[in-house]
Amino acid sequence: MADTLLARTPRSELPESFRLAWDTLNRLTGEPTFVEVFASNPEMLDFVMNRFYAGIFFGGRVDQRYKQLARLELSLLHGCRTCNKQNVPGALEAGITQQQVDAMLDFESGPFTEAEKAVIAYAREVALTNLDGRMTPELHRRLATHFSQPEILELGVVMAVISGMAKLSFVLDLVEKEPYCPFAGSAAA
Repeated sequence: MADTLLARTPRSELPESFRLAWDTLNRLTGEPTFVEVFASNPEMLDFVMNRFYAGIFFGGRVDQRYKQLARLELSLLHGCRTCNKQNVPGALEAGITQQQVDAMLDFESGPFTEAEKAVIAYAREVALTNLDGRMTPELHRRLATHFSQPEILELGVVMAVISGMAKLSFVLDLVEKEPYCPFAGSAAA
């Protein structure tokens, strides 16, 4: 269970508009801390849930399958257990197969299309764990074969927001970490 120092708003005190987010997060992860803490700032919770997730992540120009694949890759790399509990089902619902989920570690040899491999490679460059991440000419070529420049930018923004929110969630102890999480030892005692 997440052990945040910030105050939580119980579900019974949440505005009706945020109860669905609480229910969904609780159902998928058993850990609705993110919604409970962010409820103290409804504008920020609205930004994350409605403007980012509903507007950009589940909307936008890029097919949902690619965004789910990038989100899954980032949560696996970052070691966010809470995220993984919701991102695996999200990826499966978007058409990613269990065989693909199981092959994420060695994606270049896995059962992925070239477009999917390019998205995973892009996510690895954006990941918090890659301090030297960059758009190389080779990665750009791989992406540009399947995506327009606006789509490449959209994928990047989606991954940047997800990565930033993951980092904030780690800092504020809003999520559970996997044992291999590179940020597991960074919490103050």
